[in-house]
Amino acid sequence: MTIQLSDHFTYQKLLQYTIPSIIMMILTSIYSIVDGLFVSNFVGKIPFASLNLMYPFITAISTIGFMMGAGGSAIVGITLGEGKKEKACQYFSMIIYVTALTGIIISIIAIIFMEDIAYLLGASEQMINYCTLYGRIITAGLTAFILQVSFQSFCVTAQKPSLSLKLSIVAGLTNIILDYLFVVVFKWGLAGAAYATIMGQAVGAVVPFIYFYHKNDSLLQLTRTKFHGKILLKVCTNGSSELMTNISSAIVNILYNFQLMTLAGENGIAAYGVIMYVVFIFAAIYIGYSIGSAPIVSYHYGAKNSDELKNLVKKSIFITGIVGIMMTILAEISAPTLVNFFVGYDRDLFEMTCHGFRLYAISFIVMGFNIWSSGFFTALGDGIISAILAFLRALVFQAIIILVLPLILGLSGVWLAIVIAEILAMLVTIYFLYKKKDKYHYI
Repeated sequence: MTIQLSDHFTYQKLLQYTIPSIIMMILTSIYSIVDGLFVSNFVGKIPFASLNLMYPFITAISTIGFMMGAGGSAIVGITLGEGKKEKACQYFSMIIYVTALTGIIISIIAIIFMEDIAYLLGASEQMINYCTLYGRIITAGLTAFILQVSFQSFCVTAQKPSLSLKLSIVAGLTNIILDYLFVVVFKWGLAGAAYATIMGQAVGAVVPFIYFYHKNDSLLQLTRTKFHGKILLKVCTNGSSELMTNISSAIVNILYNFQLMTLAGENGIAAYGVIMYVVFIFAAIYIGYSIGSAPIVSYHYGAKNSDELKNLVKKSIFITGIVGIMMTILAEISAPTLVNFFVGYDRDLFEMTCHGFRLYAISFIVMGFNIWSSGFFTALGDGIISAILAFLRALVFQAIIILVLPLILGLSGVWLAIVIAEILAMLVTIYFLYKKKDKYHYI
C-alpha cells in the first residue's frame, strides 16, 4: 500500500515513509568514506591526510545542492499541498536547471584556483600535489554531485522515497567497485579514488534526471518552465540553513585541522578525518529522518492541517530522543572496531582516534533533535529561523569552543567541543520551537 503525503501518520507509517531516506543517507555516508578507506589502507597516510584536508572545501562548494534540494522541496511540497501540481512541476524544473548551471560555473572557477586554495587550507609541501590533484578531479564532477543531492530531496517530495534509495545503492556500488579497481588493481592512487567518486555521482545525477524528464507516475516531472525570480529567492532563503550548515561545517573543519596540526601534527588531521567518516554514518540517520519527514510537514502546512503538524512534532521529538540515546551507546561500544577499519595499522594513531571518537560521540544524544528541528523550520518555509539555528549550531558555538576549550583541556578539548556546541544549540532550538508555536500551530 502506497503511503501518501496527505495521510495521517502513526509511528509505524512515519517510520515506513522515512526509512528509505534514512537508509539512503546511511549508504551515502558509507559510500562517501570509501575513498578514505581505500586511500588510507592502500595509498598512504600523507595522501589520506591530503584528502581529509581538502574535504571541507569540497563540502562547502557542493552545498548548493543541499540548499536547492531542501529549500526547493519545501516550496514544491507546500505548492502540492495547496493543490497546484502543474505549478509545482514548473518550480521543480526551474530549480533543477538553475542548480545544474550553477554547478558548472563553480566547477570551472574551483579547478582554476585549486592549488592556491590548497595552500590557503594549510597544505604542506608534502601534501600540496596530492591536494591539488584530488581537488581538481572531484570538482570536475561537482555538477553531478549537487544534482544527486537535490534529487534525493525531490524524490521524497514526489512520493518516491524508494527511488532515491535505489539510486543511492547503484551510485554507491559503482563508487565501491571502481575504487577497488582504480586504487587496488590499477594502482592509480589518490586520483583513482577521485575518479571512482565522480563516476558514482554521475549515476546518481543522470538516472533521476532521465526519470523525471519523461512522463512518470510520481507527483513531479521536468517540464518547460520560465525563470521565477521570487520563487528562486524563496528557495535560496528557505534552504539557507542547509547552505549555512555545510559552509559552517567546512569552516569549523578547517579550524579543527589547524588546532590538530598544532597539537598533534599530521596524525591529528588523520585521526579527525577518521572520526568524521564514522560520524557521517551516525549523523546520516538523523539527516535521513529529517529529509524523509520534511515533505510531510510541508504538505500538511500547505494544506493548513494543524492537527497533523502537532502529531508529527510530537512523534518526531520522541523518535529523535530515543534514537539519540541508542546511537550514543552503540558508538561508545563499537568505537574500537570502527576505527580499526581505517588506522589499525598504526597503534598510536588508533589510540588517539578511538579516544577522540568516544568523546565526540557523546554529542549524539542531542544531535538528532537539533538536525530535525532545523529541517522542520525549513519544511515550514521559515528559512530565517532554520538558518539562525544552523548558523549558531554549526558555526558560532563550535568555532568559539574549538578555539577556547583546547587551551584548557588540550587535545581532549578538541574532541569535546562538539558536545558543548550541541547542548547550547539544543537550548536555542527549544526557545524557537516555543516562540513560533502560535504562528505555525504545531503544539
